[in-house]
Amino acid sequence: MTNSNPKVDELLSNSKKWKEAFEQLRRIALDCGLTEEVKWRNPCYTFQNKNVVLIHGFKEYCALLFFKGVLLKDKHGILIQQTENVQAGRQIRFTNVEEIVEMESILKDYILEAVEVEKAGLEVKVEMNMEIPAELQHKFDENPGLKTAFEALTPGRQRAYILYFSKAKKFETRTSRVEKYRQHILEGKGLNDK
Repeated sequence: MTNSNPKVDELLSNSKKWKEAFEQLRRIALDCGLTEEVKWRNPCYTFQNKNVVLIHGFKEYCALLFFKGVLLKDKHGILIQQTENVQAGRQIRFTNVEEIVEMESILKDYILEAVEVEKAGLEVKVEMNMEIPAELQHKFDENPGLKTAFEALTPGRQRAYILYFSKAKKFETRTSRVEKYRQHILEGKGLNDK
């Protein structure tokens, strides 16, 4: 495969359940002229350093994730919003490799449309009208530098923290979560960054 990345070779050689499906999706993405990288421990395909699609697997399905899928026309009605909190990304899900083979031309059309979105410089307007949990606000009041660091995070990282802190039902759990990730925020890291 032209433009294949040895790191993705290694990653796919270790995959078990979705190996054949991943290889088909990889070939399709590379056929569209994208650059192959590994991001978030998954094969990721970029155009001029902009994330276009990611291949990832779950227990019940594997998927092709379009980072700005919400901007695609979706004339076949196949894009899925992964969870209610995902604003920009959309997936096309597969339960077997035959589905991928049958949809190859459609998948290429969607990928090429996603590249056009990047060429046009289109951005997704992310809604950040989320309420800051009281426990986090209390830490902001104690340490204005923490608030400054939090506001410097990308909207997606801010949102991930707010959702994670807010999901805890008990005050003590919310407080300990905020304290646990305080240094992460100060270092400009997202919830899952190491």
